[in-house]
Amino acid sequence: MGKKVNYPEEIKWEAVRMRQEGASHSQIQKKLGIKNKAQIQTWMRWLKNGETYRFSQPVGKQYSYGKGVAEELSEIEQLKLKNKQLSVEIEILKKYKEIERRWFQKQL
Repeated sequence: MGKKVNYPEEIKWEAVRMRQEGASHSQIQKKLGIKNKAQIQTWMRWLKNGETYRFSQPVGKQYSYGKGVAEELSEIEQLKLKNKQLSVEIEILKKYKEIERRWFQKQL
């Protein structure tokens, strides 16, 4: 069994952002030094499920009851996490609207 790697929260958010912009798993792995594409898929699943608090949890501390470490964060830290999540969601919506706009232009 391999050694578990703890990626910093910034790397996780950057990988998610790059993936949403259309970068391939291999491109993200090379640029950010991520060992396995399954890790990127896990982070994307967390984002999709609204579990962004998990980005800040260390390896082995993925609590299944409540929010684990997130419950211990100060209100300001919780708001910063929520702000990050909402910023990513806004970027996704912007990209969707752009794709939708292009699609409707092709239909005309």
